[in-house]
Amino acid sequence: MTKPPPDQPQEAFSRRSFLKGASVATIAGTAATAAATAATATQGKPETFGPGTHEIQLKVNGQNKLVKVETRTTLLDALRDQMDLTGAKKICDRGACGGCTVHLDGQPINSCLTLAMDAIGGEITTVESLTEGGKVHPLVQNFVHCDAMQCGFCTPGMVMSSLACLQQRGKPTREQIQHDLSGNICRCGTYGRIFEAVERTAQGAQGGGK
Repeated sequence: MTKPPPDQPQEAFSRRSFLKGASVATIAGTAATAAATAATATQGKPETFGPGTHEIQLKVNGQNKLVKVETRTTLLDALRDQMDLTGAKKICDRGACGGCTVHLDGQPINSCLTLAMDAIGGEITTVESLTEGGKVHPLVQNFVHCDAMQCGFCTPGMVMSSLACLQQRGKPTREQIQHDLSGNICRCGTYGRIFEAVERTAQGAQGGGK
């Protein structure tokens, strides 16, 4: 190799040394990333369930309940068949009617479309909680006062969607009530009375009040 003239400075590094250094850095970085990923996966790895029946714990209406379910069991079936909480109704079983509405962490959901295992760690609230301990929620009282039901089959889902509307909006307008209850079907057509019951509750009226 020809040496550079005395007045030409020596190169700080060669192409070969650069490539070798880059390769070492890449390998080291990849190894560090892989180690960090493996550590994270080990720490936060979700619990998995295989075929068969499994015992899980669900928090329903403030109480922890142990139930045995399959991975395919819906929250609706767990509530009705395992806990005897039959307020949520199994009507369409495809999320179209709202008759199975319950709250999960304060949000109204179709329990027929939610797996029981997906509710682990969440706060589940059903319509039964509105009449516990001999106390009846004002919303339920106003449903009775306004005669907001005929067959009553859709009523539990309507009540839970109405409750979510009140909790999230405070004093909703008629249009907001209609929007929030649009996922609930009343085959008897008592929508007007249902809206009136929600409005009365928002205004602070009790079931027998004026």
